[in-house]
Amino acid sequence: MDDSLRRALLERFSAWLDAAEVGSAPIAEQQQTADLFSLFVEIAGLRTEVRTEARLVKEALDQFRSAFDTLQASHVTLQRELDRTHEEAREARRAALRPLLLDVIDLRDRLGAAQAMSGDQPPRWPERLWRRRIVHGEAWQEGLRLTLQRLDQVLRDRGVEAMQSLGQPMDPRLARAVGTVPDRKVPEGTVVEEVRTGFFWEGTVLRTAEVIVSRPTANEETAS
Repeated sequence: MDDSLRRALLERFSAWLDAAEVGSAPIAEQQQTADLFSLFVEIAGLRTEVRTEARLVKEALDQFRSAFDTLQASHVTLQRELDRTHEEAREARRAALRPLLLDVIDLRDRLGAAQAMSGDQPPRWPERLWRRRIVHGEAWQEGLRLTLQRLDQVLRDRGVEAMQSLGQPMDPRLARAVGTVPDRKVPEGTVVEEVRTGFFWEGTVLRTAEVIVSRPTANEETAS
């Protein structure tokens, strides 16, 4: 290759290098611009994904809250139904047990009256004649006393308690007056005698009492 051709090729190669250096700056700028655009696109996509995830989480929380409210309402309803069922069962038990308790109280009244009547013993002076009768009578009284104690225990175990009304003002909700007697020692309307004992059952009146109450004497009535 001659010298003139070699110089021509070198000049053309030098010119090509100069042109490449001049054009490299715009290419770098274009690449940088492209990288920033991609970054912005990725950030925008990420924000969209975050918003979507947040919306899904909110919807899930709303559904969970709704399910929790439904469960809580169901629990309240179930508790009310259980309370109502227990109350109905309690009332049914009381309705079935009430007549039996009244029968036991009536039996107790009869045995108590028999015990009071058996207090009259035969005369003591013909002791030899009445010895066997007295011994049998004492055994019968002891058996009657034990039976009454047993009935009282049965009533207490079932929440039945006798009313205490003697010496108290008569309460028409608890007692019924079947007679009056003049008595200046106590205020008018005071219970001075119980004809029939009243009873409570678990805080409610099982049987009202029948009582005799005081009233003013004849002189006080005339004066008034």
